[in-house]
Amino acid sequence: MNLVRLQGPTDFEGWRRAARSLRLRGVEPNAVVWAVAGEGDLFAEPAGVEDGPPAGPGFRTPRAFVDLAEEVICHRDGERFDLLYRLLWRFEREQTLMLDITDPDVARAREMAKNVSRASHKMKAFVRFRRIEGLEPEAFAAWFEPAHFVVERTSGFFVRRFTGMLFSILTPDLCCHWDGEALSFSAGVSRDQAPADDVLEDYWRTYYASIFNPARLKVKAMQAEMPKRYWRNLPEARLIPDLIATAGERTAAMVASAPTQPARHAIKAARAAARDAPFGEGQPRSLEELVAGVDGCRRCDLWKDATQGVPGEGAALARLMFVGEQPGDQEDLAGRPFVGPAGQVFNQALEKAGVPREETYVTNAVKHFKHELRGKRRIHKTPVTPEIVACRWWLDSERRLIRPRVIVALGATAAQAVFGRATPIKANRGRAIQLDDQAQGVVTYHPSFLLRVPDARAKAEGFAALVEDLALAWKLAA
Repeated sequence: MNLVRLQGPTDFEGWRRAARSLRLRGVEPNAVVWAVAGEGDLFAEPAGVEDGPPAGPGFRTPRAFVDLAEEVICHRDGERFDLLYRLLWRFEREQTLMLDITDPDVARAREMAKNVSRASHKMKAFVRFRRIEGLEPEAFAAWFEPAHFVVERTSGFFVRRFTGMLFSILTPDLCCHWDGEALSFSAGVSRDQAPADDVLEDYWRTYYASIFNPARLKVKAMQAEMPKRYWRNLPEARLIPDLIATAGERTAAMVASAPTQPARHAIKAARAAARDAPFGEGQPRSLEELVAGVDGCRRCDLWKDATQGVPGEGAALARLMFVGEQPGDQEDLAGRPFVGPAGQVFNQALEKAGVPREETYVTNAVKHFKHELRGKRRIHKTPVTPEIVACRWWLDSERRLIRPRVIVALGATAAQAVFGRATPIKANRGRAIQLDDQAQGVVTYHPSFLLRVPDARAKAEGFAALVEDLALAWKLAA
């Protein structure tokens, strides 16, 4: 029996070295026991991986597996090390194993990676800093209880977001500290070492109560996004039960109130600017102006047969931007991007890749639906170069306002709009391409392409490639 003792619960490099040595020597998965230093052991004396020459030739590991393993290592499941080594062992005879998303081991690993990604997202959403009284210069601390071991992988987000602030994030597993110059880590602590409420929390609760919309309340959806396990550490949580209880009464009062007429002069002005301004002039100064301007755009003739212009949507300062080709039939009717059949495939791929759509910005290279009528059906037609060039003014405005770190071009039309030239997908996918504005570009298949692939195996491979590219883009944007 081979006992491998890792330095910590997220010691990926230690697992990687040991797994490679074991695999080269032909040690089967059932002959390995994985343990973490400091955790309870069943062995009186620690043992290590037996030394010896490799029993077989070297081997190559798919990059997709390495990326997956880096996430799975952060899961709390004690079987994660065994699962990953079992997958590594199987690659010798099943070289396309990672493409088989129905395989129990692959499916379990992907589910664990998704859980880790979700835990990282929850940490970004639910960490609340409190000022540490009596410290100069001013410093802040937060207490958080992550579902998985995500402190190290998520700490960079807080450094980027709060670069000028001195802070610590305390958790039972690991604590991270930013002193304005360097990020450091220390052992986990208990809840009583975290600071109590500070004076700003009353303001935060007032703000939260004022933006709470009772008419749009969906309790199950809210609790799915903000699970109760996080409530005890959120200053606004004490308000939630009362806000839920009074939602019906407040909604009835809103319905009974006299309607108000919104001011439309700003929208009219933005539409006029979009219609009349030459290229490069009258650029929108906000996403609100851009939305109004897209609907009034007359830079090409596509608006004549479309229901409406379809602007992008998503996070205002998203690190990751997705660019599709153009709105489809359902997008044209709804006025939102990626809500039709291709949008469903896109959402499934995002979920598999661990990319939260709400943290990204999604748009199209062309903002009006180009189509031809066949009976009562509106059939998609591919935009031509002059239409792509005319609409690139809007895409450039979105890039200027959002300032994403990574832009993913979904399909050939989007690639032409993003890179300014024809960019074949098969020859360029799976890697980062430097853009002129310092962002990085990634090109991949459009989800609608997968809907048209007749062969089931080819469709599964294409979907796996799309998921791989989305995961790459999310990693680059981190």
